[in-house]
Amino acid sequence: MSRIDTVLEQARTRLSRLPAADLPAALESGAVLVDIRPAAQRAAEGSVPGALVIERNVLEWRCDPTSDARIPQAVDDDVYWVILCSEGYTSSLAAASLIDLGLHRSTDVVGGYHALVAAGQV
Repeated sequence: MSRIDTVLEQARTRLSRLPAADLPAALESGAVLVDIRPAAQRAAEGSVPGALVIERNVLEWRCDPTSDARIPQAVDDDVYWVILCSEGYTSSLAAASLIDLGLHRSTDVVGGYHALVAAGQV
């Protein structure tokens, strides 16, 4: 196994990953969906209605409630962040990074954007 596969596996042990079919219920219960795909990928694949777009390189600064660069939704450590990438790999690493910041309700969508499309959620 490669080192990055090991890191990904370890990251996912800390997440309660969200199946694509469960996303609507999570959003109804107050989850904040964050699309971290780069602009070119969003343009090629499509957007997700209602998702906040925060590219990966600034995610931690925007979601950290103690950061001067936080977004209005980053009110405290109890925000339920659901991170979305294209296929559910980068999002797992990103969600684990938010957990490292103390945002323990962070997770990602299993299979990412592609799984949302397959589940008819987009």
